[in-house]
Amino acid sequence: MTADVVPFRAEVSDQALDDLRDRLRRTRWPDREVVGDWSQGVPLDYLHALIQHWTDSYDWRERQAALDELPQFRTTIDGVGIHFLHVRSPEPGALPLLLTHGWPGSFVEFTEVIGPLTDPAAHGGDPADAFHVVVPSLPGYGWSGHPIEPGWGIERIADVWAELMRRLGYDRYGAQGGDWGAAVTTCLGAQDVDHLVGVHLNLIRGFPERGQTEFTEAEQVAIATGLHYQEWEAGYSLQQTTRPQTVGYGLADSPVGQCAWILEKFWAWSDCDGDPVAAFGADRLLDNITIYWLSNSAASSARLYWESFRAKRSSQIGVPVGLTMFPKEILQVPRHWAERAYPTLQYWSQPDRGGHFAAFEQPAIFTDEVRGFFRLVREGRVA
Repeated sequence: MTADVVPFRAEVSDQALDDLRDRLRRTRWPDREVVGDWSQGVPLDYLHALIQHWTDSYDWRERQAALDELPQFRTTIDGVGIHFLHVRSPEPGALPLLLTHGWPGSFVEFTEVIGPLTDPAAHGGDPADAFHVVVPSLPGYGWSGHPIEPGWGIERIADVWAELMRRLGYDRYGAQGGDWGAAVTTCLGAQDVDHLVGVHLNLIRGFPERGQTEFTEAEQVAIATGLHYQEWEAGYSLQQTTRPQTVGYGLADSPVGQCAWILEKFWAWSDCDGDPVAAFGADRLLDNITIYWLSNSAASSARLYWESFRAKRSSQIGVPVGLTMFPKEILQVPRHWAERAYPTLQYWSQPDRGGHFAAFEQPAIFTDEVRGFFRLVREGRVA
């Protein structure tokens, strides 16, 4: 460890936790929705039950102690403090692997895959598949610092990630990401080709050919999911892309508002059969939400949309690509669309379970997918 990288533990005061519970107890609730489903947003009774658990039963100190069992660090790169997990494998031939989350996620999405990835032999796997795992928190998210100037888009973050891996002594590594993590990882694949051996993604965009008028069944599904996203799911994105500061005031002042803003996405984007609390567990969902609250990340995390969403990019990824298309991902892309967008695509898989938060939802499947792609890379079976 260098002097630039220091151990980290989140310092959360009793006052901050007391303030959170006080705000939860004093919530002014809106009227009940006038429909019997989630079509107007998170139902009042559903949210009320989760908030009651957050207020009366959820134990942040206990949850933090479990998170702190994973080695956490902080380092300053390009003027911003970067928080990250760094878990080394006991296997001498392990490949360094950078995992990047998105919005509204955090490093906690990956906590259940770190053990199997770093020590496969202890989890019924092949030691040859071992990784040294690095999981940074995006700038403006969680325990990372919040940028105080514009210009912190995905390309700049990718440069910071490349410097982070260099600072940790890794001159050859792989990368994986979904959501904004996929965007940052894609940029890495164009910007750090001298050190990156391959990237695995679980979200991409793809489009039909210009002028195409007839579509296969898979293409029709892709078009339908894209239209559904634009019509029913993209309101948050438009707000955060255009006016992140405005939405930040309400979310930074109301933990219930912050909870609902995030919870809705776990309902809509995951393979949860309409019940995210049952699928993930209340405490696991609240670990992620509480980090957003305690770090006051509502506005700073939303700014990544303002910085990056409308930027035009033409650089092509220059390393082998693996893609896993989970069935409940918000965008479905046929393989030939993916190959057009990513000419170096070497690995393609479509599991029968999982959604947008793949590592959080299906850690065993996610682990197998990451191992499968990077096994090709390790064995030199990629172009």
